[in-house]
Parts: sequence; C-alpha cells; structure tokens
Amino acid sequence: MSRIGRRPIALPAKVEIQIDGQHIAVKGPKGQLSRSLPPLITVQQNAQMLTVSRLNDSRPARQLHGLCRTLVANMVDGVSKGFERRLELVGVGYRAAIQGSKLVLNVGYSHPVEIPFPPGIQIAVEGNNIIVVSGTDKELVGNTAARIRAVRPPEPYKGKGIRYLGEQVRRKAGKSGKAKK
Repeated sequence: MSRIGRRPIALPAKVEIQIDGQHIAVKGPKGQLSRSLPPLITVQQNAQMLTVSRLNDSRPARQLHGLCRTLVANMVDGVSKGFERRLELVGVGYRAAIQGSKLVLNVGYSHPVEIPFPPGIQIAVEGNNIIVVSGTDKELVGNTAARIRAVRPPEPYKGKGIRYLGEQVRRKAGKSGKAKK
C-alpha cells in the first residue's frame, strides 16, 4: 500500500469539504478549490480527518493513490494557508513592475515583457527585483512562477536572469584566452 496514500489528512478548523462522488470541493478562509478525482480513488471524511483510499490493488490504482492524496492535501493547505513562490531578478537594469493586471519585466530585451496574471494568482513586487507569486492552488502558483522564470532563465557565465529566491546557479568559466608561447 502507498505510504503517502494511507496517511490521513487533518482538516483545519475553518476548512469545509464537500464530496460528491468523484468531485471534491474545499472551501476555506483563503478561497475555494475543486477537483475531480479518478474513478479508482475514493475520499471519505471522518470528523476532522480525510482518508483517501483506492478501490482495488491494480497498478493504475496504486499509481494514483499517493498522487490523489497529495493533491487533496495541497488543496486543504492552499485554502487554509496559501502557497507562495519568490523570484529574484539578477542583472544590471533588470527590474519588475506591476501595471494594472500585468507584470512588466525589463530584463535586457529591447522591449519590456508583459505577463498577464492568471485568475486566482496574486503577484507583488518587493523593491525592483523580488517578485512574489502567491495563491491557493499550488500547481497554478508553480506554473506561473515557472512561466515568469522562463522569460530570462539564469545564464551560467554571469548568473544574470530570473531565478527562484535561493536557487544556486552553477557557474561556468569563460574563455581562457589565447595560449601564449
């Protein structure tokens, strides 16, 4: 049995769960999320605990068991605490700003790059070079942060670009120059 899948999910006090067959909806202080689960997986609520189980021990059911438990746990965490990813801009003249519902990045291109916010995501800029992506859906927060990072990923020679806060960029040595006799 899946070690992750069999762990129960504790429900915080202000989180409400609605289970309609294979559809689960989670509502909390930060918002609400819903997801449809595969037919091989079932979710039961016992007091302040959720238990995710599988119908049989077939290979697809075993594969989905831990995944679905983690997805439901992330939904519960998202509506109660929320998720956040921080990115930093490294480079001379690199800066970020928010204009309306778009993030505007000046990252060394001849034009500013505009990225619209997806619904359910909040983006804030601290200073000129720290971008904070937050929301209730962990998958959407991670994808949005990855899309922002993909505009100018960190390069290995000078380390310039957009990176996750605390990310280590492996640096390469540049040209060593012409060998002299």
